[in-house]
Amino acid sequence: MLSRTASSQVRRAFISRNATVTATTSTSTCSFSSGPDVDIDNFKAEWKTYGNVSNHQPGKFVIQTFNKISPVGLKQFGDEMYSVKAGDGDVVKSTNPHALLLRSHKLKEEEVQYTVRAIARCGAGTNNIPVARMTELGIPVFNTPGANANAVKELVVCGMFLGSRKVIDGINHMKDLGSQGLAKERVEKDKSMFGGRELMGKTLAVIGLGHIGAATARDGAALGMDVVGYDPGLSVESALRLPDEIQLKESISSAVASADYISINIPYIKGEGGTHGIISSEIINQFKSDAVLLNFARGELVDSEAMKEFLDNGDGRYVSDFPDDLLWDHENAIVLPHLGASTEEAEDAAAAMAADTIKDYLEDGTIRNSVNFPATSLPDRTEGSIRFTVVNSNLPGMLAKITDVLAGSGLNITQQVNHSRGDIAYNVMDVDTSGHGDVISFKKVQEELTMMDGVLSSRILYGTPGTGYAKNLEGKYFV
Repeated sequence: MLSRTASSQVRRAFISRNATVTATTSTSTCSFSSGPDVDIDNFKAEWKTYGNVSNHQPGKFVIQTFNKISPVGLKQFGDEMYSVKAGDGDVVKSTNPHALLLRSHKLKEEEVQYTVRAIARCGAGTNNIPVARMTELGIPVFNTPGANANAVKELVVCGMFLGSRKVIDGINHMKDLGSQGLAKERVEKDKSMFGGRELMGKTLAVIGLGHIGAATARDGAALGMDVVGYDPGLSVESALRLPDEIQLKESISSAVASADYISINIPYIKGEGGTHGIISSEIINQFKSDAVLLNFARGELVDSEAMKEFLDNGDGRYVSDFPDDLLWDHENAIVLPHLGASTEEAEDAAAAMAADTIKDYLEDGTIRNSVNFPATSLPDRTEGSIRFTVVNSNLPGMLAKITDVLAGSGLNITQQVNHSRGDIAYNVMDVDTSGHGDVISFKKVQEELTMMDGVLSSRILYGTPGTGYAKNLEGKYFV
């Protein structure tokens, strides 16, 4: 993308329930006021597979939390259809959870029970979740992009001030003078030691223009700064949030070359083609000698050795929200204890967003804010219909095979959507139940669907919350 001013015209160019149910331990017959009863299998496995039978709560979705999750966010679930359980991995085995909610807990595969349909992190990063393995198991992983954007952005702005005015040095000096009883005597004489510069009129380069980057760009412009930015994957939504005055650059190097302040706001991605050490010596060599680098994204994005050389040989500054074994005590570095999202408001917003995405998925099959599944949404099902969802490997001909199973059972699909992402495909289908008598059995239909080669799991979103879920566990039928 060539360097240009993102005016309003340029930014515009980027745009070109339910059921009343009853259940028994082996099978359940679900009543629906406007349609026939539905007969499905439930809990077709040994109880050791699910956990302690005494902890089973039919009629509710069980949400297992790790870490301390904001109670404001947890209230989104409500008590009628949800039971929220807090604890560690041992508790998971006894509560048969349908979804997991966590913050910083490093999730292990053995903590993900067979009953788990979804996982949500209250935050943007998902490095603490084995996402690739969850994809193989057919489990969507959700995050909460933008929920903590304001909190992080405010700390980025704070970092610009800290990197400009030697505020921390001044505070420490006053504490030292105070301990000697010399503060009043020396304050006017010593203040010249802590001179700085103003932000107005300086150039701010924002690398990554997502929720946090766009907010940082807007505040920089509001402070009278000249703002440049770089983001090769700039979305329509983010483009519309940018200040009109921003200049978009074609590379990181060109964005940082004239910048007095550089804010990096990109995800950390491991492996080949990832972002590990993306702020390398090659990029740092393009910095002005007194540039201030602001890292409130991930510590691993910055090559610490190259940054140390830059700080040793110039008047630049490095402000980071992440521990750094090499730079923690450098006189030109300010290292904070990962405070970016540590506000009450951000924790409330992230927990609420995570709860809402889990609810949408469990109740309607809707997927949004997933890091491994495609965004998928189908309008509300019509009266007298049943909703199926199927997760399968993204292989040719799978959709035709799935619809053939339903057609072979005399079931008509009234609406459906199929989306794929990488190796995974996701299907949501509403099936008309009219003309099938008083009771429709989906036992055989769901088992046939689930046990097809390439299918990972299926759900029938009709009936008692938490029921109607089946998995293909390497050729074994789990329901």
